[in-house]
Amino acid sequence: MPDPLGPLFDALESINGELTGFAARLAKLEDGAAIRGAKQGSSGKEEGSDSARVRGAPVVWHKVKDDEREELWADFAAWVIRMADTYELTTEQLPHACWWEHGAVVAELTSLWTGWESAYGNEEDAAAGPYLWHDAWSRGIERIGRMWLGECTNGYHQQKSRTTWGTDPAYRKKITEAGPPGPIGGGPSKPQAA
Repeated sequence: MPDPLGPLFDALESINGELTGFAARLAKLEDGAAIRGAKQGSSGKEEGSDSARVRGAPVVWHKVKDDEREELWADFAAWVIRMADTYELTTEQLPHACWWEHGAVVAELTSLWTGWESAYGNEEDAAAGPYLWHDAWSRGIERIGRMWLGECTNGYHQQKSRTTWGTDPAYRKKITEAGPPGPIGGGPSKPQAA
């Protein structure tokens, strides 16, 4: 008779291996940050660099400096559009017309974006990062589908529809000009005309 706890121990061993790998990657990132910190000039930015942000570093939109916000938001929006097309997301999975207006959706997508940057920006990773990122992506998209309730769904069942995101420059411009969401309970992050 097989050991009933065998699968549990196998799963724990697998998790332990993943945690060990994450610890090694974190140590490498911390070492790199320390080296970059030593190279920074008086401006606080790396010499020869336009931004102090390290690819894959967490982004907290309400803490992003105004001078970095527009470019970072454009990069993020382009990534979301590319992923929506790559993974053929339906409007039931991500609200095409207003995803950037839903704070929880933006937060989930931001974490997926920075995770993607980390997973695919590390040339020394033995393919575990991309694999784990895909697992996080599938769970994240499932959560996003539950986050955007209200007028987006109107409580009615609608047939799934698919719109290509990246082929409309006016759509990308609309998102980029809207900017990231402002503080909690606030409107757009861009100053309103008096």
